[in-house]
Amino acid sequence: MKFKYIYQQFFSHISIIVVAFLILSLLFAHYVENLVYENKAEELISYGKAILSDIDQSPVSTEQIINQYSSVLMTRKMSFSMFDKDGNLYSVGKHGPAIKLSSSEWNKITKGQTIIVKSDFKRFGQEGVTFVVLPYLDQKRFVGGILLTSLISGSSEMIHQINQFLLYTIFIAFAVSFFLSWLLSRIHVNRIKRLREATSLVSAGNYHVNVHSSNFDEIGELANDFNHMVDKINASMEEIESLENRRRQFMADVSHEMRTPLTTISGVIEGLKNDMIPEEDKERGINLVSQEAKRLIRLVNENLDYDKIRSNQIQLFREDIQLLEVFEIIQEQLSILAEEKNDQIFVDVAPDVFVNADYDRLIQILINITKNSIQFTSDGTIRLRGRKQENETIIEVEDTGIGIDPNDVENIWHRFYKADISRTSNPYGEFGLGLSIVKQLVLLHNGEIDVFSEEGKGTKFIIRFFQ
Repeated sequence: MKFKYIYQQFFSHISIIVVAFLILSLLFAHYVENLVYENKAEELISYGKAILSDIDQSPVSTEQIINQYSSVLMTRKMSFSMFDKDGNLYSVGKHGPAIKLSSSEWNKITKGQTIIVKSDFKRFGQEGVTFVVLPYLDQKRFVGGILLTSLISGSSEMIHQINQFLLYTIFIAFAVSFFLSWLLSRIHVNRIKRLREATSLVSAGNYHVNVHSSNFDEIGELANDFNHMVDKINASMEEIESLENRRRQFMADVSHEMRTPLTTISGVIEGLKNDMIPEEDKERGINLVSQEAKRLIRLVNENLDYDKIRSNQIQLFREDIQLLEVFEIIQEQLSILAEEKNDQIFVDVAPDVFVNADYDRLIQILINITKNSIQFTSDGTIRLRGRKQENETIIEVEDTGIGIDPNDVENIWHRFYKADISRTSNPYGEFGLGLSIVKQLVLLHNGEIDVFSEEGKGTKFIIRFFQ
């Protein structure tokens, strides 16, 4: 069963308002009724005390006092009667009631307590009265009392009018509440509806949707999060499209690059098999097959390394490593490659500089970066520097090569990216995976890597390993 959200909102608002109004109305009506009766009882008590006080001060004028108060009270629809200690009437105002008290009430009055009954419909032969009984004490000795009654018709009429006014007020409040509840429900539902429509557009492939957002409430924050999500999806889709383009280029490069060594390997093997290669050239042919096979292995290993790193399958074994030792290993391993480009590799690091890292992966990082520097540097220098700062170790690899175009600096970390077509002829990192692997390995060490380059003047890689 479908129950629209707008009706859920509307009925939840109205139900709360209705319950609140009913409770408040009942409490208010009860409070008003008690207040009216209490005021009437207090008025009767004040008259009773006044009568007893006047009689006590002027006993000889008792009859005159009773007649005066009878006239005053009659205009207010009140009457009174006086009785002795045995309950017998000895003085009655105009239309004064007979004494009709229960045994418990009589016990209270004889003990000097005032009796208050807010409404009574059975005694005194009238529609209903509010009555009070005050004891008359002579030196703390009970000698009688006074009974005062007032018809409740006036009080009931007042209460009825107040309740009627309250009822009209409730109806008006309900009408306003219905309108406001419907309006607010529509506003909230429309905001959610816009989000739903935007979500439908995103699911249909439109990643340029934007909804109005704010920090006013949770719906506004949800809209804000939705916009951030769409922006990230849009950026991801652009990245996916870029990766797809690079993948196509990569497949073309792989096809081209693999065709050449495979053709060479196949040709040499066929020549050896059919005895078509002279004896003096066989060793050179075998070396050529070995080089081309190693080239293919490097291609496969680079792809496997990158996928393992991206899927967090690489386990690091970190230790404190002397940077001078590592730099000297890099210098020695790449010295032949540097000599081919007429480059020189210099090491600048103090013996007491250590870095906490995985030894094999640190070597891999520096080999990749240094090879990259050698690749784009001819008749120049490559400097390996290291220094210790507070809570971090900094490694710099700087060359005097051709530099990188400013538009390409941020792209060199992307998989399959090649800043220069000449990379395809380079035997190291020729498919644009080397720097991608470097970036991921540094991040696995919770480190940072930056590159600064100026075209025609060289490039500097700065790696920070935090302790």
